[in-house]
Amino acid sequence: MALPRHFVVFILQLILVPLAFNLCNASHGLKHGFYRKTCPKVEAIVRKKTAEYISKAPTLAAPLLRMHFHDCAVRGCDASVLLNSTQNNQAERDAFPNQSLRGFQVINGVKFALEDKCPGVVSCADILALVARDVVSMIKGPHWKVPLGRRDGRVSIMDEALNLLPPPFANISSLKQQFASLGLNAKDLAVLSGGHTIGTAHCFSFSDRMYNFTGQGDTDPTMDPNYIAHLKKKCSPTDVTTIVEMDPGSFKTFDEKYYTLVAKRRGLLQSDAVLLDDIETKAYVKQQALTHGSTFFKDFGKSMVKMGKIGVLTGHAGEIRKHCDFVN
Repeated sequence: MALPRHFVVFILQLILVPLAFNLCNASHGLKHGFYRKTCPKVEAIVRKKTAEYISKAPTLAAPLLRMHFHDCAVRGCDASVLLNSTQNNQAERDAFPNQSLRGFQVINGVKFALEDKCPGVVSCADILALVARDVVSMIKGPHWKVPLGRRDGRVSIMDEALNLLPPPFANISSLKQQFASLGLNAKDLAVLSGGHTIGTAHCFSFSDRMYNFTGQGDTDPTMDPNYIAHLKKKCSPTDVTTIVEMDPGSFKTFDEKYYTLVAKRRGLLQSDAVLLDDIETKAYVKQQALTHGSTFFKDFGKSMVKMGKIGVLTGHAGEIRKHCDFVN
């Protein structure tokens, strides 16, 4: 039997408290030009290889961006989300919240190219951070400088991903607490949520809002009823396969239209809609909607850099994997 949502959130909060100390107090040790001597063309190689994939499949941009966040939210930005499960351990990438991730072949393709030029030098964690930046800029989004020097973790546990990744039904209080545990504030929450301007979501991730919001067969009163009617044409109550655009009409382009939708009560996920339930996040949504994203690109780059420093392994910690799917 499924646990009530409020109980899941409560358990999640209990788990996050001790984790917050570990991740927020990590020594960063990242810097620009980290590979200047050991692999001077690292960024050019990453961008060229990534472009080969994105030019053929631009819809990979969203899951690759999400992959970086899903990695950093569990054990910090250590590429643990890339590790395969083994006979004795179920890894993060097999957790239900990570089933929507795609593009692992892109990360491996980039890694192989770098191993050819600079064997044993560039971490998979740094590759994730660079690829996330590059896919966003390749679909008309911002470009930011990525400090490097991350090393790869050796541990990946499925249950940690299940417990620590924000669920699509999270309320604003739990979202703010989860982000705070990672060293991110309310503005970062509003900014990084803007990543939903690209990509898609399965019907089951928001079907409760249309068919059974409080368990009484009702709809979410905070959602535009016209939008609900539109979504019901796409998704039946039991649909587990259909996907819907997060940002209808421009889900392949990184832009500010996400905020216009949220402001009009057309945020697809409940975790999008609840941005209007907090003074600070609501103000940010309204500002970007009214000014056509006047500061969104700059803000997004800053928050991505901040996120990319969560719980990193540097110096002699961790390792530099030879293959991103396996520990050495």
